[in-house]
Amino acid sequence: MSAPSKSIAVLGGGISGLTCALRLAQEGHRVTLMEGSEQLGGLGTFFEHDGRTFEKFYHCMLPSDGPLLRVLETLGIRDEVYWKPTTFAYAHEGRFFPLNTAVDLLKFAPLRFIDRIRVGITGLYGRLVSDKGLDQITTVKWLTRLSGDRAFAKFWRPMLEAKFGDRHHDVPALWFWTRFNREKGESKGECKGYIKGGYKHITDTFARVLQALGSEIRLNTTVQSVDLDDDGRTVVTTDAGRESFDQIVITLPTPQVEKIVGPAMRREMPPLDTTTDYQGVINCLLFLKKPLTTHYWLATPGSEHPFDGVVETSTLTDTADRGQRHVVYLTKYLHRDDERFSVGDECIRAYWIPALQELFPQLQDSDIEATHIFRASFVEPIYKLNQMKLRPPEELVTGKVYLANTAQVYPVVTSWNGSVTQAERTLAAMGVGVSAPVTATADTAVGSRTAELKLTKPRASAQPLRPAVAKA
Repeated sequence: MSAPSKSIAVLGGGISGLTCALRLAQEGHRVTLMEGSEQLGGLGTFFEHDGRTFEKFYHCMLPSDGPLLRVLETLGIRDEVYWKPTTFAYAHEGRFFPLNTAVDLLKFAPLRFIDRIRVGITGLYGRLVSDKGLDQITTVKWLTRLSGDRAFAKFWRPMLEAKFGDRHHDVPALWFWTRFNREKGESKGECKGYIKGGYKHITDTFARVLQALGSEIRLNTTVQSVDLDDDGRTVVTTDAGRESFDQIVITLPTPQVEKIVGPAMRREMPPLDTTTDYQGVINCLLFLKKPLTTHYWLATPGSEHPFDGVVETSTLTDTADRGQRHVVYLTKYLHRDDERFSVGDECIRAYWIPALQELFPQLQDSDIEATHIFRASFVEPIYKLNQMKLRPPEELVTGKVYLANTAQVYPVVTSWNGSVTQAERTLAAMGVGVSAPVTATADTAVGSRTAELKLTKPRASAQPLRPAVAKA
């Protein structure tokens, strides 16, 4: 006999929430997915430009992203992912140094020759060594020991500072080791993937499949609290009222979870780590009439650059998805309390674009079709030593409340694939496994690009009220 169907609320419409909702709906549960913003996708949200949609924050896939690709297979759209070789380069004193092969590293002039050798050995060692004990040693200490003081100061530290700012000193070596190994096995060179129609196509397909499976999706709502009632049932309170569910899956960042947990629930759950903070990010997206570089990623970790990297996604995406324009993201990781995080858009343009033109003297104002600025407050957890012991549990209240967020992703790299991996851990704690692909039919219109997408908005009435989720 199959398990009885349960009413389950999934709070948060990012990739973790979408994955949890999909697997639960496939198990036959009555799923209500709630998102605080006007779009699904979390960091995969989009905007429109000249009749096309573009991600606010750049995204790509790797061939090693098995869990994410498995979800796309379930949705019936994995075959729409396409792959291209990509390259990485490092900016130093006005010159660009490719860093894609052993020969490139040997030619890396910013480092002395002996330091280039030690950095190369560090990379090789990082791919071969066990992860044992790496959660108890800092990345700073580990890389300094392997590469030496000069190479660390010149090469590794600027990239760590670009990611974590002045908090990079405490990041465990296990986080860096995982990054070494994310692309292990790519002996033929770096390769990245994108999907036809962009990441909006993924979230639209999620929505159609979920609705075909009987799930409900609600946008533009705000959660005030999540708690347990006198009978021990889970209750979600919004600005519109209260509603009970058999189970709840929360996919919000831990600082937001802390704000909405009610007293009865708090008494039943283990204490959550509140010391792990998050870095935010600013993205300045440029539509250009001509390309800047052949590299997908150009690292600009030097203090003379106001941004950490130049990501030319048009080296990866097809013209069918972006038109004839070239799409470049300038990115800067900052804590949300950093005064630079809140500076006005025009100030960012006035500072960043001339800095980009200094890096690329051939770029003229007339080459810029448009620019857009986007921010996100909770992007990359700022990890500390012994982070494995600080990871929140998947089960917050036995059999009732579950968690799947980026604070649990560690030591896996924070990405859509990492979030899917964590969603599967949480689902396993709920007794849910990986399901087979959904079969598209004319009746359900699953996978149809023309199927109408109907999303429920908050209702204010005397009727039983539905839950919602706080905006990020």
